[in-house]
Amino acid sequence: MDLGIKGRKAIVCAGSKGLGRGCAMALAQAGVEIVLNARGADALAATANEIMAATGVTVTPVAADITTPEGRAAVLSEAGEVDILVTNAGGPPPGNWRDWSRDDFIAALDANMLAPIAMMQAVLPAMIEQRWGRVVNITSQSVRAPIAQLGLSNSARSGLTGFVAGTSRQVAEYGVNINNLLPGLHATDRAVSLDTGAAKAKGISVEEAKAQREATIPAGRYGTPEEFGATCAFMCSGHAGFMVGQNVMLDGGLNNISI
Repeated sequence: MDLGIKGRKAIVCAGSKGLGRGCAMALAQAGVEIVLNARGADALAATANEIMAATGVTVTPVAADITTPEGRAAVLSEAGEVDILVTNAGGPPPGNWRDWSRDDFIAALDANMLAPIAMMQAVLPAMIEQRWGRVVNITSQSVRAPIAQLGLSNSARSGLTGFVAGTSRQVAEYGVNINNLLPGLHATDRAVSLDTGAAKAKGISVEEAKAQREATIPAGRYGTPEEFGATCAFMCSGHAGFMVGQNVMLDGGLNNISI
């Protein structure tokens, strides 16, 4: 399917690996020029080169911490006006409610709520002016089905969801669409981290912990960054103009939520 976005420009945050990389690759395959952000310069440069070699589109790496004002300024300065924004940031660590301080919550809010909001506030005016734009926020299945040990993530990402619910409906008339993409369990470093934590808690191997979690998924496996990226690219496409303020769950059927 021609997604109708060839020649557009996108910012993809936390795009050097995992789900962000999957989104960047899928958008590049659709002909979108990419401004690729992550903190690690070496991994970022390697990913940018791989995507350019695979697709032939221009990929500009910007090594910066998107959760800081300085990092956002660096990315936005390099990108200029863009048509597409994909926000993404690593999730806060799992834990117990007894363990979290105010500083822990502030860090979670900065990374998973306030940073994507600031990026949207920066790019939306130009999108409105040109009467076209797409924003996809990578959040988490925990927004719709909170996970006990992910209280920091539940809190911050739910705040972002509330912001998007209102803002998306304020900008839709200008051809600007904001939606959220909610990953379930995917084969990324984040999954390895959670599997490792579960293994330590249960006194089993990481492989056993992974197998136990895969067994809870009706699809019988973890998702892949490639299929996640393909979903993101469709949400950024010219075919998604009637999708406004939605929370799209991509979890292999793990959460039986009908609304």
